[in-house]
Amino acid sequence: MKEIKTNVMRILDKEKVEYTHHEYPHGKDAVDGVTVATLMNQNPDYVFKTLVTKGLGRDYYVFVVPVDHELDLKKCAKSVGEKSVEMIPVKDITKVTGYVRGGCSPLGMKKQFKTTFHITAESIPKIIVSAGKIGYQIDLKPEDLIRLTNGQCADIIKD
Repeated sequence: MKEIKTNVMRILDKEKVEYTHHEYPHGKDAVDGVTVATLMNQNPDYVFKTLVTKGLGRDYYVFVVPVDHELDLKKCAKSVGEKSVEMIPVKDITKVTGYVRGGCSPLGMKKQFKTTFHITAESIPKIIVSAGKIGYQIDLKPEDLIRLTNGQCADIIKD
C-alpha cells in the first residue's frame, strides 16, 4: 500500500525536520480532537487542534491548543494585540487556509498567519497536530513546529 504524503509532510521533509506520522480511522467528516487522541492511543495533552480567527482589523490569526481545552477569545485577542477576535465561519475555512474542517494544520496554509500556541507547548516532549488531511496527524518536537510557523506561545485557553 502506498504511503500518503501530505503537503505538511513534504514541508517537514524539505526542512529536514524529524516527525512521525499517524493515521486514524475516519469517515468523511471531522471528529473532535479528544476522539482523535483516543483513536491514536495518544495523551490528549500532546494532541493540539488548530483554530482560525479573524480580528477587528480583518487580519486572520491561528491558535493551536490542546484538544480538550477551549479558546479564550479575550486572551487570544490580547496575545496578538487586537481588541477582539472571533472564530471564522466553518464555510470560510477552506477559502482562508486551503484546508478542510478537521484537517487544518498550522503548517502549510495558503498564507502564513500569525500563529500562537498554548504555553503548554513549550513544556511537552512532542506535539501532535493535523497533517493537513482528515485521518492524518504528525508528531514532532514543539520547538520545531513553533519555529517553522514563526509562532509564539501564550496563555490562550479558558481556565
